[in-house]
Amino acid sequence: MILFELFDIMFPVMFLLVFTIIIASVIRGLREWNRNNHSPVLEVEAGVVSKRTSVSHHHNHDGVSGATHMHTSTTYYVTFQVRSGDRIELQVPGSKYGMIVEGDFGYLTFQGTRFLNFERS
Repeated sequence: MILFELFDIMFPVMFLLVFTIIIASVIRGLREWNRNNHSPVLEVEAGVVSKRTSVSHHHNHDGVSGATHMHTSTTYYVTFQVRSGDRIELQVPGSKYGMIVEGDFGYLTFQGTRFLNFERS
């Protein structure tokens, strides 16, 4: 009996917690998107300091066949240093990531936290 009463309390609490986390993530993403849209597009001289990747693995379980499917996604980041010495790490598309080499120097174009382009000089 006590177990069912505990479940009656915990299920709504957990549902509300997960729902709140999802809503907070959506709001945070929309705020960053809006802030980027209202930021000026800047083009500055910058050098490439470092590169890194973040790999995520997702497991999906098929309820019908019982099979497990794995999906992997990679996010690419490059750290740039401008003339003032400030550094900025931006997420870049994979197609650009492969063309950028540590030690490169050129013109970085970005808007807020949004990478737009890097052109080697």
